[in-house]
Amino acid sequence: MKKRVFLLLAAAAGLATLTACGEAPRPAAPSKKPAEAPQQPPQPAGPVDAQTAFYEMYKPARTWAPDLQPLSLIAGEVKGIENSGGRAGMWTAVFVSPSRHEARTFVYAVADQGSTVHQGVTAGAAETWTGATPKSRPFQIADFTVNSEAAYKTASGKAAAWLKGHPGRKVSMSLVNSTRFPSPAWYVMWGTAKSGYLVFVNATSGQIMTGR
Repeated sequence: MKKRVFLLLAAAAGLATLTACGEAPRPAAPSKKPAEAPQQPPQPAGPVDAQTAFYEMYKPARTWAPDLQPLSLIAGEVKGIENSGGRAGMWTAVFVSPSRHEARTFVYAVADQGSTVHQGVTAGAAETWTGATPKSRPFQIADFTVNSEAAYKTASGKAAAWLKGHPGRKVSMSLVNSTRFPSPAWYVMWGTAKSGYLVFVNATSGQIMTGR
């Protein structure tokens, strides 16, 4: 009897040992997610026309001075953005407040430009404005009806013969109001003042004022 009990205990012990030595079931490996494509940096937007940029700057400028008037609007460049057909990567507007006797510069850019100009609208500090001069007078927004694209097209037609003989000349555009003309005018110039071609386009009617 004792021998039988011993054999049963030995068998139980051996079974326990085999169970302990056996490998525990492995958990199922997690399914691998498909590799995600690396995110590409956002591409800068293309150039914009003058009125698009102007009204983006006008919104914050209006909160600064309710009686503001535009003094000038000038096309600029942003690295990596090509200006084309009267559109530009950056526009700079100067607004004045007759009641405050101050002027303030606003910049609209389609992408960051250095550490001072950021994508969207960047506002400068207010500065003293002593009033209109013969070459620089504020104008009414209602007189700014001809957009930069239309002005460029008109000026290009006037300068067509000259441009044919001077391909690749860089163009600059600015909107100002001087005593030289009865209304604000677009200054569209290829090349430089000394060796270029300049056309003035009425910013209200769209007609050519003069050219050389």
